Amino acid sequence: MDESLLNPFNWDRFLWLALGAGLGTAVVAAPLGAFVVWRRMAYFGDTLAHSALLGVALGFLLGLDLNLAVIAVAIAIALLLLALERRRLLATDTLLGILSHSALSVGLVVIAFLEGIRVDLTGYLFGDILAVTPTDLAWVWGGGLLVLALLAAIWRPLLALTVHEELARVEGVPVERVRILFLLMIAVVIAVSMKIVGVLLITSLMIIPAATARRLSRTPEGMALTAAALGALAVLGGLAASWQWDTPAGPSVVVTAALLFTLTQLVPAKR
Repeated sequence: MDESLLNPFNWDRFLWLALGAGLGTAVVAAPLGAFVVWRRMAYFGDTLAHSALLGVALGFLLGLDLNLAVIAVAIAIALLLLALERRRLLATDTLLGILSHSALSVGLVVIAFLEGIRVDLTGYLFGDILAVTPTDLAWVWGGGLLVLALLAAIWRPLLALTVHEELARVEGVPVERVRILFLLMIAVVIAVSMKIVGVLLITSLMIIPAATARRLSRTPEGMALTAAALGALAVLGGLAASWQWDTPAGPSVVVTAALLFTLTQLVPAKR
């Protein structure tokens, strides 16, 4: 059989691994991002993403698996935010700003004290999708399938909570439990996506495809599926651009997603 039929893009193995990881990330991040867009939680996603660097630092310091350390720190930040919101001391956006920049800065300080360990900050900040290993691929798809299963299980309650929280509470939706589970899912997605697009770009891969799909969809389910397809297209286009023009892979994926968003603004919105 002609080898070109098996490898139509003439890509090396590391690019196919990158594509598998990128598609896995897009398929789970985009539907979750639809709820982030609906609930106007983009800044919350940024806060959890910035806390990922603190998770990396603590993982190195304590000798823990980095993915587990990032998930643990993201969950801790999410629960801390919920606790602070209940006390109503400051506005939510103010709390997010404090937690976001504090976690990022503490992570950088901790990394500075790690002796004998060289940490590639650029890779963690902007991603290194071309360095994805089979183990990373297993993390991405394993964590992604878990999140998708949980999202499917709480889809109706989460949608009701998003549309009208008080009405959902009256109808018996366990609001606090659903909200916490949603935050935990975002934490898992950020942890497994960190190596793909980096701490500073994770939220972009969640929000931009979802925002793009919003203009093209008529139902919540349609928006989630369209967002996943657009995210996958952005990954494929970004990797192809990186291969062709030797540009940074993670940022190229986000730029491709932004271009798709710009192009869809020329299409009449569906109501």
